Amino acid sequence: MPVFYIGESPLTISIVSEIVENNQSIALSDVAVNRIEKCRTYLDDKLKQHTEPIYGINTGFGYLQNVKVEQENLTKLQHNLLLSHACGTGDEVPKEIVKLMLLLKIQSLSYGFSAIALKTVQRLVDFYNEDILPIVYTQGSLGASGDLAPLAHLALPLIGEGEVNYKGNKTETATLYTELKWDALSLQPKEGLALINGTQFMSAYGIYILIKTRKLIAWADAVASISIDAFDCRIDPFDNLSHQIRPHKGQIDTAKVISNWLKGSEIINREGKQTQDPYSFRCVPQVHGASKDSIAYISSVFETEINSVTDNPNVFPDEDRIISAGNFHGQPLALSLDFLCIALAEIGSISERRVFQLISGQRGLPPFLVKNAGLNSGLMIAQYTAASIVSENKQLCTPSSIDSIVSSNGQEDHVSMGANGATKCLRVVKNLENILAIELLTASQALDLRRPLQSSDAIENLVSAYRQVVTFNDADRILSIDIKKSVGFMENHRI
Repeated sequence: MPVFYIGESPLTISIVSEIVENNQSIALSDVAVNRIEKCRTYLDDKLKQHTEPIYGINTGFGYLQNVKVEQENLTKLQHNLLLSHACGTGDEVPKEIVKLMLLLKIQSLSYGFSAIALKTVQRLVDFYNEDILPIVYTQGSLGASGDLAPLAHLALPLIGEGEVNYKGNKTETATLYTELKWDALSLQPKEGLALINGTQFMSAYGIYILIKTRKLIAWADAVASISIDAFDCRIDPFDNLSHQIRPHKGQIDTAKVISNWLKGSEIINREGKQTQDPYSFRCVPQVHGASKDSIAYISSVFETEINSVTDNPNVFPDEDRIISAGNFHGQPLALSLDFLCIALAEIGSISERRVFQLISGQRGLPPFLVKNAGLNSGLMIAQYTAASIVSENKQLCTPSSIDSIVSSNGQEDHVSMGANGATKCLRVVKNLENILAIELLTASQALDLRRPLQSSDAIENLVSAYRQVVTFNDADRILSIDIKKSVGFMENHRI
């Protein structure tokens, strides 16, 4: 796989997904190198002739903005910044998300408005390519002033501090540097602030979730299609004629996808069906489609963000200006992450309703989809589990972005709480995966109970592949094992 060159083109969610899935190496393009060096040179020259305070470069930080720091202490200032701000706590951020944080931080620094030194960015590139992943913690960011605490932990190894994951082991950075014969970096003025200001914690979580979401949305349509046939539903609600007169893109696309999954089904086309089906089947295009349209908007917000410069102050060499502003504020991401929680939770909510209908003993299906019900409880408690997860998602959908708390002695008096929104959104998407796995388990069981009737070739092929992993449930067994295997099947099987 060829190297991906940072700075040659904007990042998209699809490009990031491809880089990650193919374990692609990255490098700085010549364009990025030139921009980085030009900005660093400008600031170095500026400091030689400029003695007035410049925020974060020769002053303290936050409430300490008015404290002037002498020239001989500017390197120490940046070193101390990383140490003092590395105060995260909670669980460790998953390695996959830490690696995305590195990628997105490199991308942001590559634009040449952060006055970072080239060797510092190159060391971040080395971390990425060598899978040297700093230990970062989930708690500590307010989502404004950037993700200060998480990014401080991400940057600590640059100066030989902190811990990293490397080759499956957690190790002290100093120990690893001795092994690799690397030297710790000495940060120049502004570099520490460039490293810890930014939204890369929130952004990395969002991109990771959106990559996972794209796969789960496709699975939601596929599993719903199995449920529709297994519940002996009508095909009418997926007729394009109905959706043309309410032309939301997600709705139209979903109806088309469902129709394609069901094309040629013996069950869907047989006579004598009921007049209408419950909403959880009939309104799949409207509900799934609305979430898809929401996710499309949210994706556009994140794609803008990952191609942005979000540290402070920003350095503009061509204009001979250094501007202290607020690009680190995570409000666009915070609102979007809350919205994403809701969009994902609704996909899980309607999925659980289909599970409930399938096990209810209607339309010729046995109660709880098991033979000899009574002696066997069948899939009764699988629906309990789905219901429990759906309720947890409702609780997690309480928005983080409506909260704020004052920090830095009142200097930072409105914050986005986007970091909290990011970590809970990851819980929501993982919950959705489990709910859909339960529906896949339930719908496949119901479909097999329709034999000898056949569904479409597409659905029969999918269920046949699934049955290689999870067999038909003849009698009670440990369902948590089946659910776990179902999740694994969804992760590994391409549809």
